[in-house]
Amino acid sequence: MLPEASARKPEDSPPFSLPSNLAIQSTSRTKSPHLALIMDGNGRWAARRGLPRSEGHRQGAKAVRRVVEGAARLGVGTLTLYAFSSDNWRRPQAEVEALMALFRRFLIQEIPICLRHGVQVRVIGHRHRLREDVSDAIERCEAATAGGQRMTLRLAVDYSSRAQLAKAARLVVDGCPEEMERALGRVNHPLECASPVDLLVRTSGEKRLSDFLLWECAYAELHFVDTLWPDFGAADVEEALLELSRRQRRFGGLGEQPAGTPADSRDPIRTGVR
Repeated sequence: MLPEASARKPEDSPPFSLPSNLAIQSTSRTKSPHLALIMDGNGRWAARRGLPRSEGHRQGAKAVRRVVEGAARLGVGTLTLYAFSSDNWRRPQAEVEALMALFRRFLIQEIPICLRHGVQVRVIGHRHRLREDVSDAIERCEAATAGGQRMTLRLAVDYSSRAQLAKAARLVVDGCPEEMERALGRVNHPLECASPVDLLVRTSGEKRLSDFLLWECAYAELHFVDTLWPDFGAADVEEALLELSRRQRRFGGLGEQPAGTPADSRDPIRTGVR
């Protein structure tokens, strides 16, 4: 969720690039990693500065832009951001309304930036419970950015992984992992399958998944940082990806497979390997 679009051009941005010989074991068929982020700490960031929570959310929105632009430059294939959980409806109504207004503004104002960076936007979650103007903005943004091929940005809004899993399970007939994956993809978004996450990052020092992408994170590497979300940026994404590259992912095996092994043979969700 972002504020007004920046006039800064991509070439004016500080360069972020991983070493050319860096090997990341990705479960994606394209070998571009799927990075998932739990954006946590906006309220604490504001409280430590004696500011209202709304200012924390506004500064957190600026962090989203930095992260999206940085992830695209770093070669991330899919970036999934936990923007608003189904449990967040329990927050004060004024805060919820402010978050929805911020989200709607992002969807409209960030279209030119997403087009410039080749970013395709998709929204997963319970759309039917969102305000009509927010739903309209989602449809407009998804349609406008549908041709983006550099990176897919998925925004989880009114999202509950347990609810999505329960809904997908009702669509499954024989219970095989592949069918479950397709069913979960259909309830998340009509154009995709459930994509396994390679790296899950959570900011603010908390160490829990909070009902986020539970199926997709079955074999994800977990990376927890103390940085509050408004202070998170492209350099932190780079460090997280470097950390991922240092880990040996065995996927239930002995770890002998090289990084170039076809994704399908190393994907435990598709192969059923445990």
